[in-house]
Amino acid sequence: METIDIRLYGKLRHFVKEPEAGHDNLMRIAPQPGETLEQLLERIGISLEEIYTIFLNSKLLASRSKMAYWIRYQQVNEDPLDWKLEVEVKAGDRIGIFGRDMAALVV
Repeated sequence: METIDIRLYGKLRHFVKEPEAGHDNLMRIAPQPGETLEQLLERIGISLEEIYTIFLNSKLLASRSKMAYWIRYQQVNEDPLDWKLEVEVKAGDRIGIFGRDMAALVV
């Protein structure tokens, strides 16, 4: 079965119930048909209030930092401060989620 790789950083690591060998921050989940990132986060129990920055396939999807405009990460959306997470997720996607306690690492 194909999965989505979700890497959780900081205090969000506690959501990883069954860590992959050697990766205590990696969660592999099978996507549901038509599932959005917002729905996936709800399914695994992560509240948007706990998240500071989200990367999707190595591109910035959403951030709480206004510095996101100047850092020049490749972006999924034009406005990284827009937290509309209706992006459909699919098998093979890689998602990186940084908690609020990790804000200084991703500015």
